[in-house]
Amino acid sequence: QEWTNSLATWEPRDFCNISRVALPLDTYWSPPLFILEEVGEQKSSKVQYAVVTHSGGFNITLPFQVTTTCGLKILRFPFDTQTCNISMTSFLYPAVTDLVMKMKRTPAEMKNISHSYFLTDGEWKFTDLSIIEHMEEVENEQFYVMTCMVSMERRPILYVLNLILPTCALYLLDMAVLFGPSSLEEKISFQITIILGSSMLAVILNNILPTSSNEPPVIGTC
Repeated sequence: QEWTNSLATWEPRDFCNISRVALPLDTYWSPPLFILEEVGEQKSSKVQYAVVTHSGGFNITLPFQVTTTCGLKILRFPFDTQTCNISMTSFLYPAVTDLVMKMKRTPAEMKNISHSYFLTDGEWKFTDLSIIEHMEEVENEQFYVMTCMVSMERRPILYVLNLILPTCALYLLDMAVLFGPSSLEEKISFQITIILGSSMLAVILNNILPTSSNEPPVIGTC
């Protein structure tokens, strides 16, 4: 965050040529921001300081962790791509008279910075980031809202190895036994074994599939 406070200026020559200082955040006013999709408690850094320049410029870099809501579309699970929004605004100050919010960097620059910070090798892969700036009206007053649309792609290799390949192998074995030259007793024995294996895979599938009541994944209905 960057802003200018005309009441926090000084002449560096009068103070040993000091042109910038670091002050606690509660020393001066700072723009309060809210995340509309936030649920739960926000965890921020314990070192909360603002860098103040002699011209009244304030600069804050405050990392924090927040849990947000996001509607998932899992029809193509595990080959799905999800897009979640993070909307930042300040409903304490109307946009027309008090507070104007603007992005300092372009969406392309923000995407490159996000790629440098997102270094996990977990289930999700960060793919894209776009930013939308718009106005929202609440009780006849307009407020600036900045929405970051984060796109994530699921890495399917774990589900392919543990779920899809064993399921396909069971179905191929089922067809081979059904049309093979074996006797009826052997076919029945093989079918019972395959049914037990399919039941175990169904239990595993039920544990790893994302919960969804409106749009179940295709792999769960096959």
